[in-house]
Amino acid sequence: MTALHAPPAAPEVLAHCAALVRPALRKAVGRLHPWTAEMAAYSLGWCEVGGTPATAPGGKGVRQALAVLGARAAGADGRAGIPAAVAVELVHTFSLLHDDIMDGDATRRRRPAVWKAYGTGPAVLAGDALFALAVETLAAVPQSTRALRLLSATLADLVRGQADDLLFTGRPYTGPDRVTAEEYRAMAEAKTGALLGCACALGAVLGGADDDTTGALDRAGRHLGIAFQLVDDVLGIWGDPAVTGKPAGGDLRERKKTYPVLAALDSPAARALPELLDSPARARETAELIEAAGGRTAALTEARTHTAAARTLLTQAPLAAEAAGDLLTVLDFLVGREL
Repeated sequence: MTALHAPPAAPEVLAHCAALVRPALRKAVGRLHPWTAEMAAYSLGWCEVGGTPATAPGGKGVRQALAVLGARAAGADGRAGIPAAVAVELVHTFSLLHDDIMDGDATRRRRPAVWKAYGTGPAVLAGDALFALAVETLAAVPQSTRALRLLSATLADLVRGQADDLLFTGRPYTGPDRVTAEEYRAMAEAKTGALLGCACALGAVLGGADDDTTGALDRAGRHLGIAFQLVDDVLGIWGDPAVTGKPAGGDLRERKKTYPVLAALDSPAARALPELLDSPARARETAELIEAAGGRTAALTEARTHTAAARTLLTQAPLAAEAAGDLLTVLDFLVGREL
């Protein structure tokens, strides 16, 4: 009798994809000016300031893994998706460099953010270099026209989502100008979901998939991104700082219009919430009221809805079975932190 093998766990899938992509990613970064290359390597967790090899771990490599799995889902060898994986990882890193500056976030993955370690101007320059390198990477592939069109649309979404996120901070908590749940979903899809969808679809493009398949993968990634952002919102208020690497209640002190806050404001039980939200020193009391008013539950319920939508798209699309299973494993890993 043939032994049944359990499917690989998400960390195994991510590690395998990272090992596949790492040489090409390092080679691409090595083409940059030495100064911007060092800042890129620092942001990727490869080195400390000055270029000494780092001991701190980098990111999980989710987007590059999705690109490799997208190529496999199209029936190609995962190596076909490596240029897509490099491009999306470069774009993701570029977006983090600029986002940290815009949001005033001084730390990233428990280390000083690039702008704090090297200066604001150099960090902007490094981000620009990474963006240009991502475009250069895709311009070299045979499917460059289709790939660059997809990446360009994604970049436009990223900018739109970040613009909305920044503008939300200055809008009131109540009244006709308040941020709505619909506006939040659009922001989350653009800011977080677009690049996850692009990673899946871009890998599939390089794997030879047709438009229907790449479209399904893109939509699945966008739903995954919204679910991921919703869970991140929950962790931003109630997460353990030892796990998240961020101070407890940080999103409340920064007046971010996250989904738990928006949902709680709709509850009659939260009449005192607007006043508390304007008192950053009372973040713990504010978090308790948001939870009592149903904000945490509403955010997790919404996340489950988008997770289910992503799963439906992945199970109904004509994807290679093993790769589809790995995509579902990564999906559950990403949004299963609180669900």
